Amino acid sequence: MVSTTPYGAWRSPIGAELVAAHDGRPDFVGTVGEEVWWLVPRPAEDGRSALVRCRPGGTEAVALPAPWDVRSRLMEYGGAPWAGVPRAVGGPLLVFVHFADQRLYAWEPDDPAGAPPRPLTPVSAVGGGLRWAEPLLLPDRGPAGEVWCVLEEFTGPAPGDVRRVIAAVPLDGSAAQDRAAIRELSDGGHRFVTGHRLSPDGRRAAWIAWDHPRMPWDGTELRVAEVAGGPDGERFSGARTVLGGPEESVAQAEWAADGTLLAVTDRTGWWNLHRVDAGDSGGEWAEPVNLCRREEEFAGPLWRPGTRWFVPMAGGLVAVVHGRGAQRLGILDPETGEVVDAAGPWTEWAPSLHAHGSRVVGVAASPRSGYEVVELDTRTGRARAVGARHTDAVDPAYYPEPLIRTFTGPDGREVHAHVYPPHSPDHTGPADELPPYVVWAHGGPTSRAALVLDLEIAYFTSRGIGVVQVNYGGSTGYGRAYRERLRERWGVVDVEDCAAVAEALAEEGTADRARLAIRGGSAGGWTTAASLVSTGLYACGTIFFPVIDLLAWAEGGTHDFESHYLESLVGPRAEVRDRYRDRSPVSRADRVTAPFLLLQGLDDRVCPPEQSERFVRAVAGRGVPHAYLTFEGEGHGFRREETLIRAQEAELSLYAQVFGLDVGDVPAVELSK
Repeated sequence: MVSTTPYGAWRSPIGAELVAAHDGRPDFVGTVGEEVWWLVPRPAEDGRSALVRCRPGGTEAVALPAPWDVRSRLMEYGGAPWAGVPRAVGGPLLVFVHFADQRLYAWEPDDPAGAPPRPLTPVSAVGGGLRWAEPLLLPDRGPAGEVWCVLEEFTGPAPGDVRRVIAAVPLDGSAAQDRAAIRELSDGGHRFVTGHRLSPDGRRAAWIAWDHPRMPWDGTELRVAEVAGGPDGERFSGARTVLGGPEESVAQAEWAADGTLLAVTDRTGWWNLHRVDAGDSGGEWAEPVNLCRREEEFAGPLWRPGTRWFVPMAGGLVAVVHGRGAQRLGILDPETGEVVDAAGPWTEWAPSLHAHGSRVVGVAASPRSGYEVVELDTRTGRARAVGARHTDAVDPAYYPEPLIRTFTGPDGREVHAHVYPPHSPDHTGPADELPPYVVWAHGGPTSRAALVLDLEIAYFTSRGIGVVQVNYGGSTGYGRAYRERLRERWGVVDVEDCAAVAEALAEEGTADRARLAIRGGSAGGWTTAASLVSTGLYACGTIFFPVIDLLAWAEGGTHDFESHYLESLVGPRAEVRDRYRDRSPVSRADRVTAPFLLLQGLDDRVCPPEQSERFVRAVAGRGVPHAYLTFEGEGHGFRREETLIRAQEAELSLYAQVFGLDVGDVPAVELSK
């Protein structure tokens, strides 16, 4: 029987423990012969990232026990941390990065003696040390076999004391204690390098490079070089740029089996897949050919090296993740430009594709299912979940039923959003009451909220609290012009777009205007804090590991990768320094009147706790109810079960206290003034 109950007071089987247990998703999927391997987070195991192996018969098991944590810290957000190859004798050979020491390890999982992983790279005590990502395993290359990786090497104690190259590490372990045994392949002429790929004939290499102040979605260069041998081994020779530039973003490049170079570039205003035909070695490169001209994205923001939106297949077809907003899996025929989308219930595919023969494996989800490992057989057209299969943790009747909406923002601009109304099979709200709503601002800000089942959202909607995810101007998935709306207007456009959506929901009678909240993490934390000091619209807000002080963040207060990001988001610091100060929430803390909750990891290298602490000090004593919770051992994004539970319950407690909700026995967070 459905009972009429005040919004926010609905009882739900979706508790914080359940949300924490299902946090995260499969990542960096790949094949090793006929086997499928991937990474999966383990919140209950100190938040480690576990390597999972699935044999052809479907047997799925964690391959490496705790405390092994397969995760890279390259550019702080990490990148592809493992690779594997099958062998005729002895079973697979794996290489991976262990988070604790950031060393590269080799491992033979089928070794009859059960030998543990053995280190391939040394430890450096300088700054952040040596970090590795995107291993390309080449067991037949060089005298002992090699693995080619992106190497991030710190040369001093500061975040900017760093260089990055593509390097070759011998598989025999000779570099485990000897940095000199690691051979640098690229020349270090660019601040950032990623995506190194070896041509089928082994004679050429392609990779992507860029420099400060650009971010990879602003402008990158596709570089190609000959792989030439010398007395000290092979290196890249005669490197040149064949695609891209300061205003053109090449997000990924791959060699097809016939030696053709394929690349995704946004030169049309949308990330489309192009072919670059090469003549003989050293010859001219022709104008790239758009293989499927559409106002759709065939790529996205390159936050982590090793992200793959497309993968060439043996027969000449190309598996692609594409779409406008939502990203689906399709098979592209480069000769005709036709794309045939994979059948199945999955409406959102992550950029984590791998191909083996006629099979494509990836990670996909839908509004009714979480992310799982999915395999498409292109011969039959059949797609099926093969790993991390979704199982309903509760009755699906408690899942939210989202709506895809487009709102009108200032100046008549479109604002994309996903609206999740309160939903429960047991409760309905009173006819004379409107529900509270929480606006979710995603991170990045160059990113996007995907329309998939998220138990964290269901935690609120099943209690009678609505959620709306806003893909504000600056989000990806809608073309370059949409994401460049935020150029020099961060803290303006994002704040305005979120407010426009919240106002529209209140105006149409969907949400209670007096009970609107906003929340977000990282860049979303910035948007939340900026909204609280400027709009007066929200009754409260939840801020996770935010950017709070633009000047401090830009002047050595963050990691190298994003250290110049504000040059485009806010403007050239040397020219508009006052803008950095005036937009910063820490400079406008006296304008905060709404209660807030601030949550911060103490090991955060992207948004260090000093930023949050300055904001709390600036607000203290002003009579604004607030709470500041910190978490030892957590970085930029929470991973540990106990942290996730505490954060979830504290957020609900904030809304309960501000909105006057009865949320049962959820622990109360103490609000200070």
